[in-house]
Amino acid sequence: MKVAYLTGEYPRATDTFIQREILAVERCGVDVERFAVRRPGDEHMVGERQRSERDLTTYLLEQPSSSYAGVLARALRRSPRRFLAALRLAVRTRRLGPRGAAKQAAYFVEAAVLAELTAERGVDHLHNHFADSSCTVAMLASALSGTTYSFTLHGPAIFFEPNEWHLGTKLETAAFCATISNFARSQACLFSPSEVWPRIRIVHCGVDEADVADATASDGPCQLLFVGRLDAVKGVVVLFDAVASLVAAGNDLHLTLVGDGPQRSELERRSVELGIASSVTFAGYRNQEQVQQHLRESDVFVLPSFAEGVPVSLMEAMAMTLPVVATNVGGVTELVRDGRNGKVVAPGDAVALEAAIAELAADPDLRRRLGEVGRATVRADFDSLTEARRLVTLFSDPASPSPGMVRPTPAPLAD
Repeated sequence: MKVAYLTGEYPRATDTFIQREILAVERCGVDVERFAVRRPGDEHMVGERQRSERDLTTYLLEQPSSSYAGVLARALRRSPRRFLAALRLAVRTRRLGPRGAAKQAAYFVEAAVLAELTAERGVDHLHNHFADSSCTVAMLASALSGTTYSFTLHGPAIFFEPNEWHLGTKLETAAFCATISNFARSQACLFSPSEVWPRIRIVHCGVDEADVADATASDGPCQLLFVGRLDAVKGVVVLFDAVASLVAAGNDLHLTLVGDGPQRSELERRSVELGIASSVTFAGYRNQEQVQQHLRESDVFVLPSFAEGVPVSLMEAMAMTLPVVATNVGGVTELVRDGRNGKVVAPGDAVALEAAIAELAADPDLRRRLGEVGRATVRADFDSLTEARRLVTLFSDPASPSPGMVRPTPAPLAD
């Protein structure tokens, strides 16, 4: 079987979970063609894995623009019926206003390019990550070619504007939707008719067994670690307030931020204003090996987000037996259970966040106990190969083994 993967940009430094999933799907014996709408910037090429995936990826916007008219003409000649149906679907699912219409026209052209390339390469099924613009391209490419498509629904951003992105139509036209959590599935059911619900399945993102290792307690200051995009939704300003209070109270600690994003400059200024600049390191983007090194050298992982799906960064920390502090948002509590395998606090509550960090910083035995249970949780429910096998089952037969089974049975491993 040959499956095409599509995303808007690939591979980004923050998309290690997609890279991991593709490699696991290939281990299951599936031939994978990689497509993306555009090439990511050089800042995302943080390691050999990203560079290798980039070289394997076909970028729709890098196809000769002079050929677009020919691509559309060939699509019309191949099947006037499908072409007109896809055009009607594009008109029906465009975003409002002249800008929305212009963008939809671009998506239609990209879809025609993708449909032609996947047909030339003998693709049996098209799978997309994220339900926004690249999913629109996948939906229209499926309508043009007749090749089935599916998508992985992450959230939470798409749930803020489901009607603008016509999430319901995508759920209705897809062969299946793989949601990463019960929370995401519940939201998908909210925006789709009940007859679609059996095709909305749960397939977790996961971590590799190779990512499972022991974190080593650091000497000196308690090492706090955040890994993620530096964006307002991640709640780093709340973490800074907690760290400032802890430092003012005489706690010896250091916070490392791995990642980058639009809020970095603001956060750098804020660290100076709070007097914690010497206690905070902005590490920028790092490759997977470097992230694992940070995890090994840390004492507590903190993710103070205002919105999340089921964060892979938490899984990666837990796989390393690193105790985690997270917020009660989205699907986080499907992974982290307060007091059992981590600490969970209310979003935006700097006092509760400070207390959770202080408790873990002062108690190495508690850190070890929560870390060990956290690793067991990830191994049992978030193994990348097992989740890839569930996905391969759906690629082959979206209704398998029964429409009412939310978690599909893993496909057998390839010989």
